[in-house]
Amino acid sequence: MAAQQHDGGATDILSLLSVWSSNFTTQTTKAFSELRVYDYIRLVTIIGAYCLLRPYLMKLGAHLQKKQHQADSQSDQIEASATLSANDLRGRKKQPKIAIPGVDSDSDSEDEDKDDWGRAARLRQRKFVRQMLEAHEQKLREEAEADSDKEIEEFLID
Repeated sequence: MAAQQHDGGATDILSLLSVWSSNFTTQTTKAFSELRVYDYIRLVTIIGAYCLLRPYLMKLGAHLQKKQHQADSQSDQIEASATLSANDLRGRKKQPKIAIPGVDSDSDSEDEDKDDWGRAARLRQRKFVRQMLEAHEQKLREEAEADSDKEIEEFLID
């Protein structure tokens, strides 16, 4: 019995699809065969207006979406800053981190749990390395300028 119901259901679906396809073809052919000049002008006007206005509508939608994302991110930041950690409840205050330009803070992420022992030494070392790099770059710049001056003198003397 289940097989007979399954076959009957399949033929019903096929007949329904056949009816839909015939209705679709009939309606589309009749829709375009009965159009007048006025209807064609109206259709072209609507399609042209859509093509001209669509980029502006897309930009407007993107702008509104960007504003919504910014508002959501600001509210998320406010909620995140308002939450208290267990250390805050115990009375321990967070010490502000000193931002070092040109250095990622990711290198200290594993040391944050150790109460920042040795942070001052790491800062001094980074500052020293940065100064040495700047001195080396300055030396290279001066050498490049001297080389270019020598090349110019060669052309002027000859």
